[in-house]
Amino acid sequence: MADGFNENDTIVLTDEDGKETEFEFIESFDFESNTYYVLLPVDDNTDGEYVILRLEQDENGEDILSTIDNDDEFDRVADYFEDEYLSEIDYDDNDGE
Repeated sequence: MADGFNENDTIVLTDEDGKETEFEFIESFDFESNTYYVLLPVDDNTDGEYVILRLEQDENGEDILSTIDNDDEFDRVADYFEDEYLSEIDYDDNDGE
């Protein structure tokens, strides 16, 4: 699933209720023996708030992206991402300022 994504690529994910949402791929990285994906909703009013999902395998061995339900895990992953990657991303490049 991860291979072949480049920064600014878009992917469509379907949640457990069947709702499809388009995301811009920002980054993927390995941390604490897991792979995580950082995505930015394309058509959402989140003011640049990104989503972090964990790469897992479903019962058929297929790669899926799952939400991080554990608050401590999410905080550690978000802190790592912000420390290692966020300074490299300039979200204001295209805002005309």
